[in-house]
Amino acid sequence: MAEFLDWDAGKLASALRDGALSAETVMTATLARIEARNPAVNAIVDVRDAEVLLAEARDADAVPVGARGALHGMPIAVKALSDVKGMRTTEGSPLFADRVADSDSAFVARMRAAGAIFIGKTNVPEFGLGSHSYNPVHGVTLNPYDASRTAGGSSGGAGAALAMNMVALADGSDMMGSLRNPAGWNNVYGFRPSWGMVPRAVGAESFWHQLSTIGPMARSPRDCALLMSVLAEIEPGVPFNMSAQDWSLPEACSVAGAKVGWLGDWGGAMPMEAGILPLCEAGLKVLRELGAEVENITPPFDAEAMFRSWSDLRAFALAGELADLYEDKVKRTRLKPAAQWEIRRGMEMAAMDLHKATKVRSDWFATAAKLFETYQVLVLPVAQMFPFPADWDWPKEIAGVVMDTYHRWMQVMVPASLIGLPAISVPVGFGENGLPMGMQIIGAKGKDARVLEIAQAYHTATLWPSKRRPPVPRA
Repeated sequence: MAEFLDWDAGKLASALRDGALSAETVMTATLARIEARNPAVNAIVDVRDAEVLLAEARDADAVPVGARGALHGMPIAVKALSDVKGMRTTEGSPLFADRVADSDSAFVARMRAAGAIFIGKTNVPEFGLGSHSYNPVHGVTLNPYDASRTAGGSSGGAGAALAMNMVALADGSDMMGSLRNPAGWNNVYGFRPSWGMVPRAVGAESFWHQLSTIGPMARSPRDCALLMSVLAEIEPGVPFNMSAQDWSLPEACSVAGAKVGWLGDWGGAMPMEAGILPLCEAGLKVLRELGAEVENITPPFDAEAMFRSWSDLRAFALAGELADLYEDKVKRTRLKPAAQWEIRRGMEMAAMDLHKATKVRSDWFATAAKLFETYQVLVLPVAQMFPFPADWDWPKEIAGVVMDTYHRWMQVMVPASLIGLPAISVPVGFGENGLPMGMQIIGAKGKDARVLEIAQAYHTATLWPSKRRPPVPRA
């Protein structure tokens, strides 16, 4: 049994860097575990040839110990939206089923330089649209705790792969809640950094499009910080870079004296499935026991205005990226209906509608900044319902309230996403249905390290990912 695959990523990375474990040993065990466990969830796709991977691992073992990077020899599967040189980048779309990348995405290049070995891709919804990882190229990713349910998305493959202990670290991306939703639904951690902390690729439009960001997923906040130390850097060719932070969390993280604002269901504006709020309140009790002061706060901003702003800005961004596909009438028919609808919305948007959306975003940012003068962090549930059946396309109602768009049911993600705040999903346990849930811990812009410290203190007190693991085949 390869117990080292169950270690935290930090411990595994340290053993690989100092030679206590060989990369070949870790790769051999990783491939065996993927073969045994992946069929149950379909989390990792496009797994590379075993002999090639073992050869790369042996090359890693030949690197002198003093020259090894932070991720030396670590097997990592990259989200299927991003490029890894020599591998397919399908984005879950049949339009790109045969597309092979000729270079790495910018953040992938950083991980490669740090010593990561790329074993395959993690599954996503088509173009990353929707928090349910299914597509016509790779199929659907199932929840490790109940194979009849979704693993979430759009980083659903990453969340399920972590929960099944097939990888110790994973990258993801988050435009609405794609790092946090699958983390909450797979009993792991997903961290959305402050927007600009992980720079976009040089030349990518960044002045307008400030919603989506790359970030880490792991089985502890400390491991998220490890990956952030690789992903975050200043890139002079990209606007709005955030200043670098110290990602080495204190040995003993503390929340003592921290003031926490609990927003619940935003005064009823965000319908919740029964059982979610009590689980989050149990998580808040842990923070209280650790010395935090938790207060219930009234909704500080109009939830509908935020959602409309986010929805308009998202449609505008997607049109900018995908309009060429929509304008080709043949290719358009191969896009899922949700993608067609959202691209069309963005293409038809009036300039004044865009202005109104950005004005709401600015107003909410100013309001949130005032809140953070009182509270170190704000807390919300990570989802408004438990993982839903895997054969659904998206939930049509929650608690009797009809969802008017394919992403309305994830409205609880918007407050952090709209204004680029750092937010981490932490596990809060399991409902009576046996399904996982999480809550978001949200900080002020640029206070990423403090958010991770609070989450790590919570993790040390709860240890949910190791306390309740999914049933898995032996390997």
